[in-house]
Amino acid sequence: MDPMTFASLAQIRILLLPVGSIKRPSFEKWASEIRSFENIRLGDIPADPQEDKARFMPNPLASGHIHLTYTSHPPSTSHSALSVFRPSDFPLGLIGVATCSKDDSLSDVLAHFNAARNELFPAGFTYPLATNCFVFEESDDNTQLNLGDTLPGLVVIPSMMGNKKIYVGTLLADLCSNILGEFATMVQSLETPLGNEYLNASMFPAIPHASELPKSLDSDSPMRSSLPPLPSFNSQPDLQTRSKTPTPLGLKRNSSLGPNVPPAPYRHSSLPAPAVKKRTNPIGAVSSHGRLFKFLGDLFLLAGRTMDASVWYTEAVAILKSPQDAVWYASALEGLATIPIVDAWASTQSINGLAGDKEPWADISDKLNQAISMYSRAASGNDGEVNFPILSGLYTRAVLRHSMLLYCVWSAKGWGPHAFNQMLQSGLSSSDSNSNKNMSDAALERLSSITGISRSSIAATLSQAHGPWLLHLEIRERISALEAMASLFGALGYRRKEAYILREVLGCIMDLVVCAREETGSARVIGAGLGIQGVAMVNGLNRGTVGVRENDSRIGNESVIRIVKYICRVHGIDMEAVKIVDGNAQLNAGERDAETALDETEILGVSHEPFGWPELQVGIVREAIAVAEALPDYPSVAQFSLSSLRSLHPVMSQGDQNHLYSTAARALSTAKRRGDTRAVDYWAGRPIASMEILPPPLVRLPIEKPMSVLSQRRSDVVPILTGMTDPFLYNPRKSMSGQGQSLLVQNEPFELVATLRNPFVFDLELSSLALSTSGVPIETKAIPMIVPANSFHPVTITAKPLEAGVLTIRGCIVQAPGGVPKEFVLPLSTDEEEEKRARRRSAIECEVGRSKRAGLASRPWEKAGKRLNGATSQSTQTLRFLQVKVVLEQPLLRIRRTSLTHGAVMLYNGETSTIRVTFENVSSLPIDFLRLTFDDSTIAPAQQALAEGELSVYETYETEYDLIHRPVFTWDSKRNPQQVEPGEKVVVVVNCYGKVGCISGAMHVSYSYIHRRRATLQEPQEVFHTRQLSYPVLVTVYHMLECHSMDILPYSIDTVAPILELDQHEPQSVRTRKTLLNVEDVADWCIFSIEVRNTYGVPFEVTFERTQPDAESTATTALVPPGSTTRIVIPVKKFRLLEEHISQPIPTLSDRQFVVAKSNLTTAEERSQRELFWYREQLFKFVRGRWKETGGTRYGDLSLRQQRMTQIMLETLRTETARVHMFLVQRASEDPDSEVQPVPHHNGKWKPEPNAFVYLQTLVTNLSPSPLSLVLDLSLEPIQHVVFEGVLFDIPVGLLQPGESKEVEMPVAFITAGRFDATADVRVLGQSHDRSKVGQGALRIAIDVVDM
Repeated sequence: MDPMTFASLAQIRILLLPVGSIKRPSFEKWASEIRSFENIRLGDIPADPQEDKARFMPNPLASGHIHLTYTSHPPSTSHSALSVFRPSDFPLGLIGVATCSKDDSLSDVLAHFNAARNELFPAGFTYPLATNCFVFEESDDNTQLNLGDTLPGLVVIPSMMGNKKIYVGTLLADLCSNILGEFATMVQSLETPLGNEYLNASMFPAIPHASELPKSLDSDSPMRSSLPPLPSFNSQPDLQTRSKTPTPLGLKRNSSLGPNVPPAPYRHSSLPAPAVKKRTNPIGAVSSHGRLFKFLGDLFLLAGRTMDASVWYTEAVAILKSPQDAVWYASALEGLATIPIVDAWASTQSINGLAGDKEPWADISDKLNQAISMYSRAASGNDGEVNFPILSGLYTRAVLRHSMLLYCVWSAKGWGPHAFNQMLQSGLSSSDSNSNKNMSDAALERLSSITGISRSSIAATLSQAHGPWLLHLEIRERISALEAMASLFGALGYRRKEAYILREVLGCIMDLVVCAREETGSARVIGAGLGIQGVAMVNGLNRGTVGVRENDSRIGNESVIRIVKYICRVHGIDMEAVKIVDGNAQLNAGERDAETALDETEILGVSHEPFGWPELQVGIVREAIAVAEALPDYPSVAQFSLSSLRSLHPVMSQGDQNHLYSTAARALSTAKRRGDTRAVDYWAGRPIASMEILPPPLVRLPIEKPMSVLSQRRSDVVPILTGMTDPFLYNPRKSMSGQGQSLLVQNEPFELVATLRNPFVFDLELSSLALSTSGVPIETKAIPMIVPANSFHPVTITAKPLEAGVLTIRGCIVQAPGGVPKEFVLPLSTDEEEEKRARRRSAIECEVGRSKRAGLASRPWEKAGKRLNGATSQSTQTLRFLQVKVVLEQPLLRIRRTSLTHGAVMLYNGETSTIRVTFENVSSLPIDFLRLTFDDSTIAPAQQALAEGELSVYETYETEYDLIHRPVFTWDSKRNPQQVEPGEKVVVVVNCYGKVGCISGAMHVSYSYIHRRRATLQEPQEVFHTRQLSYPVLVTVYHMLECHSMDILPYSIDTVAPILELDQHEPQSVRTRKTLLNVEDVADWCIFSIEVRNTYGVPFEVTFERTQPDAESTATTALVPPGSTTRIVIPVKKFRLLEEHISQPIPTLSDRQFVVAKSNLTTAEERSQRELFWYREQLFKFVRGRWKETGGTRYGDLSLRQQRMTQIMLETLRTETARVHMFLVQRASEDPDSEVQPVPHHNGKWKPEPNAFVYLQTLVTNLSPSPLSLVLDLSLEPIQHVVFEGVLFDIPVGLLQPGESKEVEMPVAFITAGRFDATADVRVLGQSHDRSKVGQGALRIAIDVVDM
């Protein structure tokens, strides 16, 4: 019996049997054609011509149906006791399915069919009642189709037949007719008093064999002995007076008679038999006819005659009152409960319920409840152990039948055709169960509200079948009952109860597996020795035996494993977290590109929220592993162990983790040893935390440069100022970070650091770890690895690119022992993606610990799926990976030797030294580009100060000047080689300049192979790549000379005379100095003065040289002893810069834009700053200093850049616009044309006579390149002792052309003795007083006292 079909009592079971050499696809094809006939109309059943078999035949116009069900397995032998009690559980018909071709013999097919039938059903077994063999022709070549007529029990269905389905339906109707005819034969053997005694002899009797029944004693009525005297509706029939009592079944005479049967008094068993001769015969007189009536009801129900079945069931229920007949009574109630469903399905309309609020199915439910109760009491009151399995089976089936009634009405949303069809034909199909499982809890509760049947009531009814009585069931029947219960619980949405029952199903199945293995044995001895053929053993030697283990069959393992996975999934354990894959499959590029989808939790770094009871989950995991080991299915053992490790390791103890890991390793090893090609996917989560390409050593690091660099002149680029924000002249790290992608070199290995993660408590072993790349091919080797427990472990992977191009690093390919390689990609993400990911991570973490979903909806994958469904759809973005540019093979240069000792140089401040460096080309490529750059410790602070922008204009210029014009290291590219052949050595000369504050430096050599040979005509490249070679130098600079107190002095009246007068008795140094200062016209000259201090312990000779274009060069040298200060003076000819020159702003030597002044300066102040700057720069071009070590060969420059110029110095240095000369003369007479004689003067002092008029002459000369209108202002001090003629201020001089002079004369008289000062100021007419003064002159007068 199919426990999932409610109306199985009304279905004729037919066994489909493959016959001969039919192939499985062919058998399934024709079997499905036969199974399509689920019912046959009673009107299509042919009548049997034999009268004794017409009892159960339907009328030709009957409207009912015979319902069929098909099975492919014979009944269990333990059910043979139910052959009379429950005929619907047995195959009443047997159909053999065979195929034939032109070479097959139909007689052989029939012989195979008969042999198979005799093997399945031993002689004397009641069933099957009718058999037939359907032979389907495969081709049109057969010509022996007429043989089917001469072979009874075999029917050939030609292949040329168009509609075989109609013919198959006709054959099935004939088979059903034969079965109904055999029903009459069965009843005839039980209607005798002896047959009735057999029915009542035991609780579950069998049909007696014909030889066991006595022959009839009445020769007059040979057939009457087969007709039992029918009782009345009373429980105790009166056999003596039955002929006088009319039977109420007389109304059903027509329905009880077979077709074309004459209405004789003894023709129908429903009519009372005629009176017989009284005979003392106690056989059958004390037995009840209730069991016979129940049996008749079963047969009429199977025959589709529900009205007759209802009458017989009702009669049986009225009679079966004894405790021994309780199970028969309960079975009759089950039959009565089935009849309304069959009638309702036939009428295709609802059955009206009783008056009131009673549901239509209430009576059926009550009958089933009563039957369940009676089965239960019969089982508890039974003293014999033999009937416990049968009674337990009947009880369980009754509970399942009742549960199916409630479920079908509930799932069909009420009492209707869908419910009838489900109860009669389909039962609980897998599609219905799966559809209910996918329904939400609200939808399931809606079904309860519609039908009034709650899920809990159905589950409570179903739970009655689960109890200790299941242990009495035969193992296969127990599995069938548990499967039915699990399916119903699953269809109701009670997934945990379903999983609980499925665990018991697995227990039963594994008991069968273990018992079968113990019966057959797992090893067999094939003989002595090693089993090597052709090798004879020496007599007398001990002969051993070799045990050969046969391969375990894996048929059915997949279904068991699927159940195990489902049970674990219900409890929140994803046993498919680790996939089983084909171990021979290779990971190709297409699969790698298709498997770029990443787990959201792995990307976000958020662990799954725990679900369920950890202790229970661990126990279920152990059961699952035990089931897989018992099958055995070693890949599944590994899958279960590793999946549970991956999912439950946060809640597992250390011992459990170690045990599961060792179990998985052992299972994979065993599977491999037994030749199983299946393997597990990588299981330990996402192993890669990060990946980073290690930059190559600085000597091998390629730097990308544009080709335009080669066309620039050396003077066009100021490399020391191009990167003000970088404190280094050359910074390879900055060069690498500034580029869009890293650079590698063809055929040179590179290193990549991958950080691996192990979240487990044991050391994780990896059998293979390799790079996953695309683009440029690389040469690399997979390395085995052991990642320590609970740690992040960095691993260095070495690879070598084989071609130039773009290398894309996708991630790593990881393989665990016994597993298959799997690629884990590590895409790059932008800041926006990281921000979105952070928000997503925060949202997931906020849900931890919150119960927003109930029951199984809170499992991790369920929550993740709903999060993804609820999220807004975003455009799919292409994953970006780490890309590295591989450049062409590059040459390699090394420093062979240098002229330095220990890489150190010691210099004086301003000294220049030479360093010789020998380079060697150790590669196979030539070098055609060689350039040196330098770095020292003074550059970084200067660049930092420039970058901050807090320096003044002067300080900025001086800092830049010091960086550009006074570098520590220099070299001449024109005088040094630029090409180096493979294996060649070249010498490069580098100049080192001593600068105070420099403590270290470095030489950086950039080299490349630019002009390569090209095989084809290609466009020239826009970039080339260089390598750098650095050599550090330790620098020590001694600070020995300091210059300070720079001054520019005019040739004053007090100093000119002593200088010009030479005394032979003076020292040579004094005379030399006077000779140096003796100039032609003191008005055109000034004196440059500076103090030099020696802070070192060695004397130095200091020389200052003046070089001016319009004057003869001159120099002065002085010895500066240690610890002393020497003042050095040298005459400098005055000069004047053009207005266009001094109007220019103070320049910057770099491309930086400076604010001239942060304070608000007036125009005059800005002009003054510019004049000071430009005159100072011009002065330093004219005057330069150098030093030389006394008694040595070392020499150097003496810098004046630290000196500042003041406004007074500027006025002294600059040539006047208008020069003023003042003289005192006297005339012999007052006539203006008289002879002029100069007034005596000595040492710059004029000495006129007192109280006498002299003439003050002022000569004004225009030295500017443009005409000037000038006026003159005179001053005489003290004015109260001077008599003069005319005015002192605004004396007109007139318009003077460039170079023109004009003299102004004024009579004056000094009326007292003493010192007088006369000054003259020349102004430009029309300008402001501040800017109008363009010349000045002075005259000192001394009046001696005259003795009277």
